[in-house]
Amino acid sequence: MAPGKNKKKTDKDDDRFRDIARNRRAFFEYEITERLEAGIVLVGTEVKSLRERGASIVDAWVSIRDGEAWLMKATIHEYANGGYARHEPQRDRKLLLHRKEIERLQSRLAEKGLSLIPLKMYFKEGRAKLELGLGRGKTLHDKRQTIVERETRREAARAMKRG
Repeated sequence: MAPGKNKKKTDKDDDRFRDIARNRRAFFEYEITERLEAGIVLVGTEVKSLRERGASIVDAWVSIRDGEAWLMKATIHEYANGGYARHEPQRDRKLLLHRKEIERLQSRLAEKGLSLIPLKMYFKEGRAKLELGLGRGKTLHDKRQTIVERETRREAARAMKRG
């Protein structure tokens, strides 16, 4: 029998469900109240670059204009073997959402203090997806409390590890 023939594939090993980029800072800066998934309109060299994990969504945000959702300031690095068909790394990219979802988001964004933040970019069954979070910005007090909670969890984990 060939080696590795009977290995069971998990979601972590599966190329169909692979993370490209995460915005971990968003959970520190915002209190996320709602999440949703959107597709992204990309050109060919962008997809190839994403497969090499060449993206950053830390400084990105989502804007709704003319009834369409747009991903702003997300960086997808240029594909090294792109030749003449290169793309602009920080261009605005259209997001694929249903009209009713966009209308609902637009009405929610009209509320004071709510923002639409990209949380995670990933491949799902070969298609690039973006997880969006509807969140309210945290105050300085809330951020300090988040830091205290994180430190408490770390100390508890260390104590459990020591026995």
